[in-house]
Amino acid sequence: MRQKEEERKDGGVVVVKPKPSKGIASKAVDYLEWVFVKLMRGPKKPLHYLSGNFAPVDETPPLQDLPVKGHLPECLNGEFVRVGPNPKFAPVAGYHWFDGDGMIHGMRIKDGKATYVSRYVRTSRIKQEEYYDGAKFMKIGDLRGMFGLVMVNMQMLREKLKVLDMSYGHGTANTALVYHHGKLLALHEGDKPYAIKVLEDGDLQTIGMLDYDKRLTHTFTAHPKVDPFTGEMFTFGYSQTPPYLTYRVISKDGLMHDPVPITISGPVMMHDFAITENYAIFMDLPLYFRPKEMVKEKKLIYSFDGTKKARFGILPRYAKNELLITWFELPNCFIFHNGEQQNLICAFELLPTLHVLDDIISYTFSRRLLILSPSRPPHHPTKNKIK
Repeated sequence: MRQKEEERKDGGVVVVKPKPSKGIASKAVDYLEWVFVKLMRGPKKPLHYLSGNFAPVDETPPLQDLPVKGHLPECLNGEFVRVGPNPKFAPVAGYHWFDGDGMIHGMRIKDGKATYVSRYVRTSRIKQEEYYDGAKFMKIGDLRGMFGLVMVNMQMLREKLKVLDMSYGHGTANTALVYHHGKLLALHEGDKPYAIKVLEDGDLQTIGMLDYDKRLTHTFTAHPKVDPFTGEMFTFGYSQTPPYLTYRVISKDGLMHDPVPITISGPVMMHDFAITENYAIFMDLPLYFRPKEMVKEKKLIYSFDGTKKARFGILPRYAKNELLITWFELPNCFIFHNGEQQNLICAFELLPTLHVLDDIISYTFSRRLLILSPSRPPHHPTKNKIK
């Protein structure tokens, strides 16, 4: 937790000003890390996600009046933006596609003309690595086997010695963008959102970290859901320590309501969820955070447990606690994204009408509608389809 006085902007945004510390401690940890990398990693291995089409690119200031093939209607006025991982500094050892710093690419269209821009999200992480002119934070790509444990301890040591300032988190803001309550937010599920301002010339400026006037004290999914009818945003955060899951509702005016902790089977990766008109739907799937297995079995720190059941949890979306949640088991699986959310929503909203909520649930996956029971094996997927 930050003890120092924070500089704040309107709307619950904190100006991010980390204070890392150079000195003997910093150099000592760097040397210790170099020794471990040399002894445990051996010759440098090629990193697929840093080459070819995945190779990092530099920032691009606004490039105006781009050549246009055809015609851009003068009535078209706005900016298309996307975000993705783009590491600014070469990794010390391993690298995973999810590790890169968040870079937003924007295409500004106005008065029949086009402007392109790309900018890094100015996270606490990238500011500190710029200060050191090199990679200092632990990577997902490092988290395998005994070497993963060493790299976790390197990060903990840097934090303890104040080489790195973790008071503003350590996320990359590299996963997704959402627009809510007049704010463009860059998201990473291990951190809080970063607020981005789109300037008149199309340039992109990081305003700071959004903590909803200190009401957000946990992580924030990269895939919140905005209800187009009510203007509300629904979100959650997951953690490696209890409560493993926390659900939140944010009003159309940007007010974050009280947290709703939800009990799940353990520390799982929960990348996405869904909402309907009346419910929030959580996916408790058996991809577990298991550092002991990482070390003993040389696995990644998240591992899929084929012996565990998968579950969907259905919670009234304005519930004040978890007492009304209903859990349904489904065949063992893992789902990153709700690619068929429209059908998913239809299936869940029909349930009370069909009087089957206590017996079966319906969900869509890979363009199929499955009928599942919390107490019995699933029916054949070609039966009982809802037209």
